[in-house]
Amino acid sequence: MLKLFSKYLTVGVLNTAIHWFVFAIGVYIFSVNQATANFLAFATAVTFSFFANAAVTFKSKPKVKGYFLFVTFMGLLSGLVGKLADYYQIAPIITLVEFSLISLICGFFYSKHIVFREEK
Repeated sequence: MLKLFSKYLTVGVLNTAIHWFVFAIGVYIFSVNQATANFLAFATAVTFSFFANAAVTFKSKPKVKGYFLFVTFMGLLSGLVGKLADYYQIAPIITLVEFSLISLICGFFYSKHIVFREEK
């Protein structure tokens, strides 16, 4: 399980860089609210994450159903974190760190047990 998580973490680092970059552009260049910026950043990075984790982490063939499950779950998580950040007026950098940690842990277990689970 540790080896699998370390692969997921490696993909997650790249995914996080993509996410943070798009989030920063949204907030600091286009002046959109955090919920919108976080969702756009998520949308940009989630496809990379899904396909990279399918290939590298779980050695699984990507499926439309799995993609839909992954995108839906992570999108709801992204929107929730952004909405809470806006409501509590949390600094954007804190929102990024919180979402990155929450999505790493929740995303790993959700991916392992739901999206890429081995069918018997």
